Amino acid sequence: MKPTADAVISTPPLLNIANVLTVLRIALVPVFLAALFAEGGHDTFWRCMAFTVFAVAAVTDRIDGQLARKHGLVTEFGKLADPIADKALIGAAMVGLSMLGDLPWWITVVIAVRELGITALRFAVLRHGVIPAGRGGKLKTLVQSVAIGLYVLPLPDLVMPAAMVVMGAAVVLTVVTGIDYLVQAVRPRVAAVTEP
Repeated sequence: MKPTADAVISTPPLLNIANVLTVLRIALVPVFLAALFAEGGHDTFWRCMAFTVFAVAAVTDRIDGQLARKHGLVTEFGKLADPIADKALIGAAMVGLSMLGDLPWWITVVIAVRELGITALRFAVLRHGVIPAGRGGKLKTLVQSVAIGLYVLPLPDLVMPAAMVVMGAAVVLTVVTGIDYLVQAVRPRVAAVTEP
């Protein structure tokens, strides 16, 4: 049966501006790391450059989602790639900051374990459909991004307690939303198994 014109129109192309921005965010990860580690990792100019690259990449996360929803450009690729792009950026930043001694490794490990676990879970349930990032996940990413931005910027020691509070909030949100996502992913499968 030949697809109708409406069916063709309702399927957005894979190559669209929202997906391009998602791929751009992934491409900016090595650029950010290069700036973060330049001149030993604690040069004021390069830390400001690293922050700029990180901020641009983080903003694309907000823009690509809005464009996809507003213009009907939501694709299965975008729903899967967008959170992966977020995790690549956040993970690279946290590992980099921990390697430079600016962020305790335990924070990086807790967040990395959650993010890698959820990514693996996304792929495990992929055959049943993609579970897009929810509002809690988006809030978690926003708070993580703000916290990382504060750590990347060469701020005076007086401001660091505020950065630590924001990072603490990011850790809590990361764990809570991880549990919520796990429940979302497992509940339909349990219901399917227990149905008579």
